[in-house]
Amino acid sequence: MAHNAPPPWPIGVVGVGNMGAGMTQRLRACGHAVVVHDVRREAEAAAAAVGATVLRDAAAVASRCALLIVAVVDAAQCDAVLFAPRGVVAGAHAETAVMVCSTIGPDDVLSLADRLGKRGVPLIDAPMSGGPARARDGTMSLMVACADALFARYQSVLRELSSRLVRVGERVGDGARTKLVNNLLAAINLVGAAEATALAERLGLDARRTLEVFEQSSAQSWIGSDRLPRALKGDFEPRAHTRLLAKDTTLAIAMASQAGLAPPLGALAQEIFARACHDGLADLDDASLLTLMRQLVAEHAG
Repeated sequence: MAHNAPPPWPIGVVGVGNMGAGMTQRLRACGHAVVVHDVRREAEAAAAAVGATVLRDAAAVASRCALLIVAVVDAAQCDAVLFAPRGVVAGAHAETAVMVCSTIGPDDVLSLADRLGKRGVPLIDAPMSGGPARARDGTMSLMVACADALFARYQSVLRELSSRLVRVGERVGDGARTKLVNNLLAAINLVGAAEATALAERLGLDARRTLEVFEQSSAQSWIGSDRLPRALKGDFEPRAHTRLLAKDTTLAIAMASQAGLAPPLGALAQEIFARACHDGLADLDDASLLTLMRQLVAEHAG
């Protein structure tokens, strides 16, 4: 059965940082017209360089598109993008749909959806994962929760953005819940991989060869394989800032606590990421966690 095609509108992206820029490039490569806005002029200039049209504010973007993707950092920024005086709702029209790709708490997603719904604007709960390179080539993950009709309308675009598209259901908020559970496990995996690598070094092993063993054996994890090779080179240029997983683990533990749960490994990962930020690693790539784990292993050496 054929699905409803999206209307012939440009696609809007508000927030063209690392992931938003990657999605913008992907959409342009797929032949879509794209209209964008960002608070940082350099981000807008980079989007313009790949053929996107830069508009003065989120309201202007909303007025020019039907599907509008929000790719900002946190719930406060989402709120400002949507509801500030020149936010999305100021430019929304009968065809507007908002897709929130930011990693925020499920209660925040529900609040945004409720407030948008009162203005007749539906929300697609679609947090993303995978990093800027996978956003650019359309292989990032999207965890999508929205009404069936809304999914049918835009699934062709969603599948262009994500070869790892998972429809988690219709209940808005479940996308956020899934993403936070995923990111909590990613943080646990990265802490473990960094600790094991630091331990290998202290034992006099060749860390790169040990990493080869991890990657070909039961210890393999995607995030360890992605982060540790560049950590061993001392390359901490940020692709994914340490502060982002610190934020996400905090959100995940708060979500668990609200449900009456207390995941012990998750709580430990949250503590370690909080310390990493406290120790000055917040604005480095989260591969820099190896620096902290080297220190912790050395502190506890007998």
